[in-house]
Amino acid sequence: MNNTLLRPPLSSISIVYLVIAIGLTVGATVSGALFTDIGMPWYGAILKKPWFNPPNLAFPIAWTLLYTFMAFSFWRILRLPAETTGRGQAIFAFLLQLGLNMLWSFLFFYKQDPVLALLEVTCLLTAIIFMILSFRPVDKLSYYLMWPYAAWVSFATVLNLAIIVLNPDMPTSWNR
Repeated sequence: MNNTLLRPPLSSISIVYLVIAIGLTVGATVSGALFTDIGMPWYGAILKKPWFNPPNLAFPIAWTLLYTFMAFSFWRILRLPAETTGRGQAIFAFLLQLGLNMLWSFLFFYKQDPVLALLEVTCLLTAIIFMILSFRPVDKLSYYLMWPYAAWVSFATVLNLAIIVLNPDMPTSWNR
């Protein structure tokens, strides 16, 4: 991909795209934080967690970095000319994974259903890989910036599974 195809960062359309990219990722951040805050007493005091559960401070630090990468990468994709082959698919893939990202927080923390959240996070991880592969042919920097996100969600998937294993009597959608 030749990055000279990107619209200049300070053009008026690029600034509109920046507002869109930041707005969408901040919206996802805020919704995830709201659902997480609701479920924190359950997560912090009730659930048994594995030895590799990170300290609570690690989560906002990691997610801030990841959402920053997401917004920046999406902004770069949006700045490509509309006729760029693969741009539409890359935009769709980003929006798909972003919606699934918000859904996980809702299922895990708000609904307090790690089993359903595990099924969903598997879909999320698949959507992230789809997004990464969609970014690759249109913008290499965006492609590379999404791999830490895939790694973190892979870790979150393992953590989600470990919580299910350590809390076998926990009520879920399947046994309520």
